[in-house]
Amino acid sequence: MPLPVDRAIRKLGSDVSLARRRRHISQQSLAERIGASVSTIRRMEKGDSRVPIHFYARVMHLFGVLDGLSKLLDTAKDDIGLTLTDAQLPQRIRARSVKGDSPGAL
Repeated sequence: MPLPVDRAIRKLGSDVSLARRRRHISQQSLAERIGASVSTIRRMEKGDSRVPIHFYARVMHLFGVLDGLSKLLDTAKDDIGLTLTDAQLPQRIRARSVKGDSPGAL
């Protein structure tokens, strides 16, 4: 796994742990609330990359920050993707003529 990915997952786990403790929620209680085992919560908080993303989504929902998940890869703000798409746009678009129609008619 690339080091930046590993670091990001470990940070996410650390943030889950901190958010849980700030809310005075035990690992056992969090596990029950999201339908996971305590060992899954421990692995999540340690940044284990094998924890399924749906557990993170459930934690985010419980903590009231689920909207952050939908903004992670917001395609409307994907500058690289938009630039690549725009580069493939045609330079001009010519109207198609259909028999019986005048030129340029829609």
